[in-house]
Amino acid sequence: MEQDMASATDVVALGNDGDGIAETPAGRIFVPGAVPGDVVQLGTIQGTHAALERVITPGPDRITPPCALFGQCGGCRLQQVALPALMTWKTGRVTEALHRAGFDTIPTPATVQVAPQGRRRVDLAFRREGRHIVLGLHRRRGDVVDMTACTLLDPALFALLAPLREMLHSLPGVHAGGDLQINLLDSGPDLLITMDGTPDANDRRILAQFSKAHGIPRISLGGTPPETLALNGPVFHHFDGVRVTPPPGAFLQPARSGEDAIRAAVLAALPTKGLKAGIIELYAGCGTLSFALAAHAKVLAYEGDRAALACLKQASGGTRVLPALRDLNRQPVMAVEVAKAAAIVLDPPHSGAGAQMAQIVAGKPRHVIYVSCNPAALQRDLTPLQQLGYRLERLTVIDQFLWSTEVEAVCVLKLPGTGKNHRR
Repeated sequence: MEQDMASATDVVALGNDGDGIAETPAGRIFVPGAVPGDVVQLGTIQGTHAALERVITPGPDRITPPCALFGQCGGCRLQQVALPALMTWKTGRVTEALHRAGFDTIPTPATVQVAPQGRRRVDLAFRREGRHIVLGLHRRRGDVVDMTACTLLDPALFALLAPLREMLHSLPGVHAGGDLQINLLDSGPDLLITMDGTPDANDRRILAQFSKAHGIPRISLGGTPPETLALNGPVFHHFDGVRVTPPPGAFLQPARSGEDAIRAAVLAALPTKGLKAGIIELYAGCGTLSFALAAHAKVLAYEGDRAALACLKQASGGTRVLPALRDLNRQPVMAVEVAKAAAIVLDPPHSGAGAQMAQIVAGKPRHVIYVSCNPAALQRDLTPLQQLGYRLERLTVIDQFLWSTEVEAVCVLKLPGTGKNHRR
């Protein structure tokens, strides 16, 4: 015990990558697997990182990881941390980014954390190993780990993995392996397969039989554009009651409850007056928010992906959604148009809004509703708005990537002097 105490090191926080931060005489050291509140013994130290030799005294937020594959599978990084503590940490990451953007006053965040086993989209890899197929996620910087357990996936998707292994093993077009993306749509699982061989008639027959046996409307082959290999019924999904036909591999929020939380936060932020001027929606995708917004105003919905735009366009008849194809980084919606809108709603990619942000800043719209999936991009994009005098009126933080470092937020900003009425 004396030796343990002599080498005891306190873990005081989590870093942005999910590593514990330990206080040492040499300064702060990042310790993968450590939890704030732990007292630990450090292993080999390399630069600013150290291995976790053992936990001497566990912190109050350390738990037994719920998944048997934790530490092997690369899907979850933080299952040793209790979910409420992770929600608090992720909220702190967002508020810290907003403070760094210059906002001194940050409203008390609303928080939403989805339940386990709610994930409805997943990107997997598969490899032949002898007479078997290994199907799952890559261990960090390593091979594929067979997904024999998962606390994230919707049970309907997890139940599909075992028959998928058998089917993939039987495909002549699969030599060493490939990749598989699954979206759980309202019509059923939608599969996009990439394989290292060229599918022939036997592959198509096997896939058609599999899709029929397991209620899979569509199986597609990855490519530009994707090719339909098996079609066993209509492919559809619903956004706010509007039926759409997503293209293979379409973007889908990972959890339905997470999508609902984002939509609710965006709608609650719409101004109560001036909506006749319409809403500009940027990065509209297949219509995740578009049709809900259109219940309140005309929506100019911009999207840069042709397949997603075609999906949105096909479904927009009879609605107030006006889809338009636009690469917003190369051809942003200009400031003069931005200035006319009652509100700007944007859900940019992980890298942020890029060149489009400059036009939003120049246009000075009254209301900006920014949906973020990256605190670093959020800080970068909102800094110029804060410098213009925008106030941060509402904040919702959403954790739909459980046990990971990923976090989403809905930030509601308003330029003072433009009216104060908002939906409640």
